[in-house]
Amino acid sequence: MRIRKLFPLTAALLLVTSCGRQQTGAELGAVGSMELRYAEQFSVDYRADGCAVVSIGEDSFLVVPEDVDVPADSAGMTVIKQPVGNIYVAASSAMDLFDGLGELDKVAMTSTTAASWSLPAIREKVEAGDIEYIGKYSSPDYEYLVVENCGLAVESTMIYHTPEVREKLEALGIPVMVERSSYETHPLGRMEWMKLYGLLTGDTEAAEELFDAKTKAFGELSVADIPDRERKTAAFFYITSSGYFNIRKPNDYVPKMIELAGGRYIFTADDLNIDDNALSTMNIQTETFYDIARDADILIYNSTIDGELGSIDELVGKCGVLADFKAVKSGDVWCTGQNMFQQTTGAADMICDLNAVFTGTADGAELTYLRKLD
Repeated sequence: MRIRKLFPLTAALLLVTSCGRQQTGAELGAVGSMELRYAEQFSVDYRADGCAVVSIGEDSFLVVPEDVDVPADSAGMTVIKQPVGNIYVAASSAMDLFDGLGELDKVAMTSTTAASWSLPAIREKVEAGDIEYIGKYSSPDYEYLVVENCGLAVESTMIYHTPEVREKLEALGIPVMVERSSYETHPLGRMEWMKLYGLLTGDTEAAEELFDAKTKAFGELSVADIPDRERKTAAFFYITSSGYFNIRKPNDYVPKMIELAGGRYIFTADDLNIDDNALSTMNIQTETFYDIARDADILIYNSTIDGELGSIDELVGKCGVLADFKAVKSGDVWCTGQNMFQQTTGAADMICDLNAVFTGTADGAELTYLRKLD
């Protein structure tokens, strides 16, 4: 691995303290809070001394500005002293938010290989070594993290399965923030985490402006009053190498985006024998998919895993029974772009794309994430 110039942070600027009872905003001297429209998995309270208290689940963080001394009442919180640099982003969904804010220069390490990135700007930086791949999230290169003077580790909830990794990082003096955007019930709640990263990188105003710009078109949609019987139905799926149909569970954020766009997800909890696990997807047999989705108005093929399709014939070639489907006969079959899931900043654009499909205004329009198959 290429060893780069150390970022000018000292151990004194990063202090990881033991977790205690999460204090209330009043106890912490809060004078205001960050306005959040959709996100529910984090909160930010601003203090009179210029610090900010970030709460994520049971974890509390004290973000201390560069020109402010670490307060004496920081016990029980993980202290993050600004400026924050040489960030290790193990949560792939967070990377696009840093990119959208123009703060990729503060990210130095990732747990995702260059080949696994579908976002060109990020893939190029990993290929060039500007962002270093340091191993899987479950076995990062600890020596490299220390040598690079890592200022913050942003982990996904997968870290809960390997708690020893978090313990090791914290023992090395690296603050660990587990981002829980995947727990957000509203798709735009995931995107609103950019406001948190804007706070950490010192540009809250830019984050607010970006979020407002990204959600403007979504805010102009009028679909809430459309009754279910008038909504077009959609199946979102891909076909696995074993021949199963992989679908999103009804409580996943993709069905929620379909609902927010004015459509109706064809699969319901009553239709399926849903596994009691944390996965957002499930495999069903061809017969089950046929019985439920045959009369769906729209088919959307998820190309993230299987690759983009070129035509309806190519889709039918994967499974012949699809030729009997209503959407195949009417030609209302769509394919996602492969960057859909990694591009967290695009949630609102995806909802707008879906709305164009459901309202019949997509033909001839330039969509961001969906492409109609011929």
